[in-house]
Amino acid sequence: MFDHVQKSYDGEVLVVKDLNLSIARGEFLTMLGPSGSGKTTCLMMLAGFETATHGDILLDGKPINNIPPHKRGIGMVFQNYALFPHMSVGENLSFPLEVRNIGKSEREEKVRRALDMVQMGEFANRRPAQLSGGQQQRIALARALVFEPELVLMDEPLGALDKQLREHMQFEITRLAHDLGITVVYVTHDQTEALTMSDNVAVFEDGRIQQLDAPDKLYEEPMNSFVAQFIGENNTLSGVVQQISGDSCTVKLDSGEVIEANPVNVSAPGERTLVSIRPERVEYNKARLQEGAFTLRAEVLEFIYMGDVFRTRLRVAGRDDFIIKTRNAPDAERLEPGQTIEIGWLPRDCRALDA
Repeated sequence: MFDHVQKSYDGEVLVVKDLNLSIARGEFLTMLGPSGSGKTTCLMMLAGFETATHGDILLDGKPINNIPPHKRGIGMVFQNYALFPHMSVGENLSFPLEVRNIGKSEREEKVRRALDMVQMGEFANRRPAQLSGGQQQRIALARALVFEPELVLMDEPLGALDKQLREHMQFEITRLAHDLGITVVYVTHDQTEALTMSDNVAVFEDGRIQQLDAPDKLYEEPMNSFVAQFIGENNTLSGVVQQISGDSCTVKLDSGEVIEANPVNVSAPGERTLVSIRPERVEYNKARLQEGAFTLRAEVLEFIYMGDVFRTRLRVAGRDDFIIKTRNAPDAERLEPGQTIEIGWLPRDCRALDA
């Protein structure tokens, strides 16, 4: 738990600003954000490698600010593996047990169990240099789990792996975390990784949590423009709020059109706003437009076949970067550049956010 935690490296600029965050036992929490947003600094303070300038960090209700890293009982997994090159795999895993004064026979049993967890049981006598990147990351994960910590911290652990192996390891790490019931705090700038692995995601920007929610809620219901644009692909149109009535508002776009939207982060007529619409929520097939859909004219600029989906770039309301995604189905219409079409979406899927 972070209780009013702040961090400054120079005494002037706050890298982390008044952070309050509770992490439940057994939760898989991801800290997501761009470089410099404060997420890694929070992880390093939790690990004990950085000290908080202000506030308390608590583990099981007890402050750990002044406890050194090796006495916090926290497992760590880094992007660069951080394995000892002169030790065998088994010795790498045995090391954190030796420093905890665990006897030899118990050490051997724990090492065997940890290697079996990551399906690396036959690699105990190899050196890290004899392993692939994916195998080294499995060993780093096993070493973090070998002393059975209740909390494991992971700092961009899959960043050095290729796409296919990274996706496989995402599944493995999530499965292990849930099977073992451990608490994981995971740091990444990869949105897909955060959405697919986490119970909850804390989106960081400028040293603050912009939104903390379950992955589906973050994507479907972003609370501000930063979250909407950082999580997944997103269309935005600028305008001014004309009127607000309950869960509906009208917005006059800068191009002159008036549209309906869900007033999420606006409070009064006259406010500037960015309205946000996900590409897959927009439809151009009239037969598929739902009752109550709002429609606009659009010009096709680019039609891209991507296998499972078609990605179409349109000119909409004076902007040339409006994207729609449609599933590749037998009845899907293929559009041609220069074609004029009518697109539509439900007002509830169009969110009026801060400008």
